[in-house]
Amino acid sequence: MDLNSTVALVTGGASGLGRATTERLLAAGAQVVMVDLNAEVGQQVASELGSSAHFVSADVTNEEQVQAAVDMATGLGQLRVVVNCAGVATPGKLVSRKGPLALDAFSKVLSINVVGTVNVCRLAAAAMQAQENVGEERGVIVNTASVAAFDGQIGQIAYSASKGAIASVTLPMARELASSQIRVVTIAPGIFETPMMAGLPEEAQESLAKSIPHPSRLGKPAEYAQLVESIVANPMLNGETIRLDGAIRMAPK
Repeated sequence: MDLNSTVALVTGGASGLGRATTERLLAAGAQVVMVDLNAEVGQQVASELGSSAHFVSADVTNEEQVQAAVDMATGLGQLRVVVNCAGVATPGKLVSRKGPLALDAFSKVLSINVVGTVNVCRLAAAAMQAQENVGEERGVIVNTASVAAFDGQIGQIAYSASKGAIASVTLPMARELASSQIRVVTIAPGIFETPMMAGLPEEAQESLAKSIPHPSRLGKPAEYAQLVESIVANPMLNGETIRLDGAIRMAPK
């Protein structure tokens, strides 16, 4: 799919993996609607990136707010690409020294990471279905899981559950949307240079980097964005979860 003169919607688009993806899609010629919670940061990023970058403040779990973002995208042109990067990684053991894992904390992670992703997918897919196809495609949805979906560590009960769910829904989504010529692919990143990672001490970051076989460093958001563009460009990539992790297999803790 040629991104030139198309429209993309990126959740979590104002920082980290989402911002890198926004920049990559803009460079390829797309109009990009960034969806994020922080209005001040989002508007600032949009102004930095130029007139083809647009921002909508929205909670991905809120139907009305996400629909407004989709409506903005379709108002700009043909919505062909959706990338879900919004998510949280709140840690928590099943039973810690403070007692059992709080259910509301568990539910919040699943709500944002799973319900939020599905909410965006369902509303965006409905908008894509209303468009004419271009060749053999109408659109592409790229979701974000994590290596924690497969190698969950101690303290990642909620996060692993949520990212495992994203990996699991990839194939049924792709199968359902195949008749509409809409592809669904999921990326499962390993350890990347994100704002969350930047908050760790330098020694901790170096230790994590050394645990990655090759290349032995943290992944760069631009490398995630590069894979997004490759997925969009390759029509045979569908219904699959791709690990982007330097061959890491996470230790128990």
